[in-house]
Parts: sequence; structure tokens; C-alpha cells
Amino acid sequence: MTTPPPQGNPFAQGQNPYAQGQQPYGQPQGQAPYPPQGGYPQQPGQPGVPPQGAAPYAPVPPQQPGRRFSFKTIKNVAAVAIVGVMLVVGYIISLDDAENAAVGDCLKSSSSSSSNDRMEVVDCTSSEAEAKVLKKIDGTYTSLTAETECRKVSGATSFYAQTGDGDNFLLCLSDV
Repeated sequence: MTTPPPQGNPFAQGQNPYAQGQQPYGQPQGQAPYPPQGGYPQQPGQPGVPPQGAAPYAPVPPQQPGRRFSFKTIKNVAAVAIVGVMLVVGYIISLDDAENAAVGDCLKSSSSSSSNDRMEVVDCTSSEAEAKVLKKIDGTYTSLTAETECRKVSGATSFYAQTGDGDNFLLCLSDV
């Protein structure tokens, strides 16, 4: 008596499990055991390799126009305008400083404080005029050398020396 070969062993009778028409174990009927060549199928909306024959880069849509002026732009323009106005005002105020005084101009103290000895140019017919410029000398002077230099000028009763502020000069003054 001979025993029949076991039914579960495909190799028992020389059968090839990978032969055409047969599916490997665990594969549902009607599907290929491996994906087609060229990679895995693409899911919609996911980045990846473009399909065969497609352009490598799609055209970029034009950028939508934004707001005409952003808050940052307006803020920067306003800051520049304010700085410009301050510079112009500062320049105009400095025009009547003592450094712009010439011989024959009249001066007044810019404040009543004795610690602030700045002088401003005023009209000689004004009631604010305190002194008249008799001589202007460029250079750096101490209190002693300024007094000595202005004693040489006829009619000088006082002096104004500016040092350390860029322009160094001496004004020999007379009372108005």
C-alpha cells in the first residue's frame, strides 16, 4: 500500500508556486504580487516624482498684489520726515548763534541763567541787544588770554570765547 503525497506541500509533486497563473500564498486573487515598475502609485495631493512625460516644474501663478503701503513703510517714512524736520529746525535755530556773528552785529544772552553763557545774534535796534561785536578772532582762548587779547581792541568792555564746540573763536564786545 502506498500513501499519497501530502496535499499541502507544493514541492512534493514538483509544482512551482511562482509559475504563471498561480498567486503566492497570502495574495488576493486578481492582483499582481508586486507593484508595476516605476515606483509606487502616487496618492493625490502628495509631492513626489512627476509622472512620465509631464513638465518637471509647473508654472508659478502670478503673485497677487498686496496692500499699497504697509504700516512698516508708513512708519519708516514718518520717522525720516520727523528727523528731517528736526535737522532743519536745528539749523535755523543755529543761524543766530554767536559763531555766525560778524563785526557790527549785536548779541544777547540766550537765557537768564548764569550757567548757560550762550549768545545769540539780534538786531541792534532791539531792546534785547546787550553787546556789540567789535572784533572776531579765530582760535582757542582761555579766560586770561581772551581778556588780554580784547584789551588791545579799542572800546571793548567784555568778551565771549567759544571753545570745544567745533568752531573756536573769541568775540571782543562793547556795551550797546
